[in-house]
Amino acid sequence: MMATPLDSLGRDTRLLTLFEELYNGRSMTRAAEKLRLSQPTVSIWVSKLRRQFGDPLFVRTAGGVRATPRADALIGPVRDVLESLRRLSGEAPAFDAARAARTFRIAMTDASHLTLLPLLLAQIRSRAPDVGIEIHPISPHTRRDLEEGRAELAIGNVAGLESGFHEQRLYDQDFICLVSARHPRIRGSTMTVKEYLQEAHIGVLSGATYSSLTSSLAMQHLKRRVLLELPGYLGVAEIVATTDMVVTVPRHIGETIAEDTKLRVVRCPVRIAGFTVKVYWHDRVHRDPGHKWLRSLCLEIYGRGAALPSRRR
Repeated sequence: MMATPLDSLGRDTRLLTLFEELYNGRSMTRAAEKLRLSQPTVSIWVSKLRRQFGDPLFVRTAGGVRATPRADALIGPVRDVLESLRRLSGEAPAFDAARAARTFRIAMTDASHLTLLPLLLAQIRSRAPDVGIEIHPISPHTRRDLEEGRAELAIGNVAGLESGFHEQRLYDQDFICLVSARHPRIRGSTMTVKEYLQEAHIGVLSGATYSSLTSSLAMQHLKRRVLLELPGYLGVAEIVATTDMVVTVPRHIGETIAEDTKLRVVRCPVRIAGFTVKVYWHDRVHRDPGHKWLRSLCLEIYGRGAALPSRRR
């Protein structure tokens, strides 16, 4: 079998370690400092990496060093090689959040941009000032993104993550309704099923929650008058506040939006199946100290549930 560049580099773990550090930290200066190397040495080693792979791998931009698509494709195998070597050597490097320079890639819904992301970002900025995060959408590609390293963590309600994945329960969600504080017919915090079905509704198509909502209504042979469909939550608050329309949403996003005094929370009068918000990750990053820190932080901020076992088969 023909040797690959990664096979030959595996004999010099220093180059792979530099590759990982450059990918995580996006800075040659920080990589040199963390690995205790001189700038000339880093330059020489980067040149070796580029010759081995026939690609620039890391290019300088106004925002720092950026990985090329080739480097994006290599980071997963590089981490796998280093993780295997660390296990063989018994090495378990600690993650020092206060000094770490790393970027975590997290998949979440647009609703989570309003509810979960501000809390997480505030804690990361406080505890790990040089740690960055890249947010990716939850989509049909999330499974593959987690497997291949394009995302390291997914927060939400993601189906189809079984063999090779772990999950941690965070909290349960039910549904509530939002109406204008000046709604001409709905008063107080309750309405009947008849009133619910008579009103005009907004359908928010984002994520898996919309299909859960429509399925629950269909099973009860109930049909709403959906007169506006939106791809996400952008603009929902203003539309509800200035019309007589009703929107049915998961409680967390609904109560966040309803902090606007122009809106009122109303109990949803129909039975809608709830769901559990979890954090998901692939087994390939399960033992990574930085990833463990991030998962613990998510549980500390959001969690109200017990850990669920890995569903590996």
